[in-house]
Amino acid sequence: MATRDIYESGFDEDVRTESSANQCPECDGRVTTNAVETVCEDCGLVIDEQRIDHGPEWRTYDDEERERTGAPLTAARHDRGLSTEIGRGTDAKGNEISGQKRRRLARMRREQTRGRWRSKAERNLAHGLSEVRRLASALDLSDSVRDQACQLFRSAQNEDLLRGRSIEAIAAASIYGACRCNGLSRLVDDVSEMARVAESRVTNAYKTLNEELGLPAEPVSPSMFVPRLASDLECPDEIRQRARALAEQAEERGVTTGVHPAGFAAACLYKAGREEGRWLTQSEAADVANASKATVRAHRDTLEEQVA
Repeated sequence: MATRDIYESGFDEDVRTESSANQCPECDGRVTTNAVETVCEDCGLVIDEQRIDHGPEWRTYDDEERERTGAPLTAARHDRGLSTEIGRGTDAKGNEISGQKRRRLARMRREQTRGRWRSKAERNLAHGLSEVRRLASALDLSDSVRDQACQLFRSAQNEDLLRGRSIEAIAAASIYGACRCNGLSRLVDDVSEMARVAESRVTNAYKTLNEELGLPAEPVSPSMFVPRLASDLECPDEIRQRARALAEQAEERGVTTGVHPAGFAAACLYKAGREEGRWLTQSEAADVANASKATVRAHRDTLEEQVA
């Protein structure tokens, strides 16, 4: 007896009857296809099954409803963001839970923390990536730069570059390397100060990353530091534009090779300020660039000799 004689069937807009050319290979019966599978109505043979769900992936930000999809994978966490997070004082809908359940959740979090890392290397990776995220937040870096720094730290650990070096120094060097690769005006002093690591250790760690991993870092030009230093000094737009023009002219003539980029940018701002009648002192320009007054004076003399 055919299945259509046993089960009642009604109209379904998803069900399509195939043409007579496509018949059941077993009994030559009528074949229908819906959104899930292709089946013979006579013998019940499933000819083809569509495993892809074409339904909507519901995403809502209402507290009363849940999302079908979770957060995307991220390189900023050691487990790519796939770890289990145990809540604290509320349930999935934001309602308060009882004290007995809170204590049970606390015990579950403690056991999860104990068994969270399978090896010491994974624990070091989690600590290093958390330090990278902290530095990126303190330096106000974008998420893309943060993810690049995290990936750089992963590469350093895979190449066994953490041996004999502190995790904090490699994390700071990863941040500085990501900034250099993206052309951001960040000094080693800024990164080491936020990382609470000596500047020499961050510099040595960055040199190791650059040599072993071959970072595509470009030389930092003084014109990249002009907007930042001008903002710190609260200079007017006229002085900022004039200092940028002086720095670009100096770069075109090749007089900025081997110089301290931030110090040269400070000299450009100092010269532009004197031209505009704003008595910007050498001490102010040197302090924001983390350079000495002698460096600012030397670069100012170079600008007066080489750049109009």
